Amino acid sequence: MKTNYIFLAFLFLTFNVAFSQSNFSNVFEEKTLRFDYFIGGNADTSIVFFKELRQEPFWGGSQINLIDTFNLGEYQVQVFDSITSQLLYSRGFSSLYQEWQTTAEAKKIDKSFAETVVVPYPKNTIKLKILRRLKNQTFVSLHELYVNPKNYFISKEQPHNYNVLQISGKHKPSQSLDIALIPEGYTQNEMEKFRKDAKRFMNYTFEVEPFAKYKDNINFMLIEAASLESGADIPGESVWKNTLVNSHFYTFDIDRYLTSPDVHKIRDVAATVPYDQIFILVNTNKYGGSGIFNSYNICASDHSQSREVFTHEFGHGFAALADEYFDSEVAYEDLYDFSVEIYNKNITTLVEFDKKWKDMLDKNTPIPTPNTAQYKDKLGVFEGGGYVSKGIYRPVWNCKMKSNETNEFCPVCKRAISQLLDFYLK
Repeated sequence: MKTNYIFLAFLFLTFNVAFSQSNFSNVFEEKTLRFDYFIGGNADTSIVFFKELRQEPFWGGSQINLIDTFNLGEYQVQVFDSITSQLLYSRGFSSLYQEWQTTAEAKKIDKSFAETVVVPYPKNTIKLKILRRLKNQTFVSLHELYVNPKNYFISKEQPHNYNVLQISGKHKPSQSLDIALIPEGYTQNEMEKFRKDAKRFMNYTFEVEPFAKYKDNINFMLIEAASLESGADIPGESVWKNTLVNSHFYTFDIDRYLTSPDVHKIRDVAATVPYDQIFILVNTNKYGGSGIFNSYNICASDHSQSREVFTHEFGHGFAALADEYFDSEVAYEDLYDFSVEIYNKNITTLVEFDKKWKDMLDKNTPIPTPNTAQYKDKLGVFEGGGYVSKGIYRPVWNCKMKSNETNEFCPVCKRAISQLLDFYLK
């Protein structure tokens, strides 16, 4: 009898996922429901504060693969049918707020961050749920609300009518990876520079595998939205600029950490096009960037290493790849629970290494792998990664996620990116 119950449970789960993955037009419109909120608290607490719901005119995501199967990110958004409790849609994502919670400042003060999630626009009332991942890798409910799509308080203000230029891709949004490229710190007189910079960075992407292999299915869309001033804020140098999305260096007091706190404005600009990913190109020659999984990616346009930074940050923002370095200044403290496996595909605690890249290793490669010249060019399990030198392991000596000395992703990162690209393209 026990076996029968397990089998029935398996059939129910399979049907549940299959149903949700193949009935987009029954439950969703080809538009976006956007939930804007603020998340606040400190190192130990998190509270969501409702701001508003918005309807946006496009949906850029897959209409087949609606249920997240990757288990990535610090949070997950889930959409349920309000009557049947059928899971209709889910996606993982991360947040700058969660990063801040691991800093020393979060132990001293309370703070709030702007945040947003987007899902396909429902035809009927849904329950929208946000889950938060704990340090032990389990999820707990953070916030939920019921949304009636006919509620007249859902804003239907149209996005700003920015000029849009598509510079790559041959397929419709539901069968492509759609990247909204936003100019930051480009004035109206610098839009031609933005177009040239955007094409240059698009080419940087297509120089790197596995993105090169998927070139025809990646839509780069330029949104020509001007700033009043050139550049970005550099607080540590007393430089302040009036720009489109208020980007700044010195996030968490790290001079190279370039982010924007104005997530709601970023989404306002991106809503001009159907998109899966947002990349913000900042008109500056200062070194810096960041990538926040399924939120946004950002980097400087004119530094000598911007090519390497651009695709490195996209590894974070698109595939939730972890940093593999362990010897650079960061603001995070006590980031990992070493007794459990980490969700990022390219680092491991070895607790459940069978779920990582063990299947890709040569049978003669020792685990862990010695940091010696003998294994320098081999796929292995090298200690040091995720900002710590002990207890976290990475796949190779050097990868794009470790340093700017190489412009190649390692085989593990390539596989993770390819799996996500295949997911987006269906």
